[in-house]
Amino acid sequence: QVLIVESGGGLVQAGGYLRLSCAVDGSIFSSHNDMGWFRQAPGKRRELIARITSSENTEYAGSVKGRLLISRDNGKNMIYLHMISLNAEDTAVYYCNAAPRPYTINGREYWGQGTQVTVSS
Repeated sequence: QVLIVESGGGLVQAGGYLRLSCAVDGSIFSSHNDMGWFRQAPGKRRELIARITSSENTEYAGSVKGRLLISRDNGKNMIYLHMISLNAEDTAVYYCNAAPRPYTINGREYWGQGTQVTVSS
């Protein structure tokens, strides 16, 4: 059963822009107030970079603050991530999930397939 589907990644030049989208199953949206975008760079652990509450308050990791904007459409069960001024350090697989603790099924974290963002210098 696919519950989270991320899309919108791709290859972009440094300084460029991308908008990521995430379709979330209603069961997750209705049971978790906060949603977030995570990313995992090669050789690094997955990290939470942006978080949005059900009332649309937002928080960002220091490394992305000022360059990323998280938003949500509760009517469509969608989460978005607008990214500007991309640099090579933004190269990673991006995931959305409940935040700060990911959605779990029978005690195991559930993740979508993610969407690859590659920034060329």
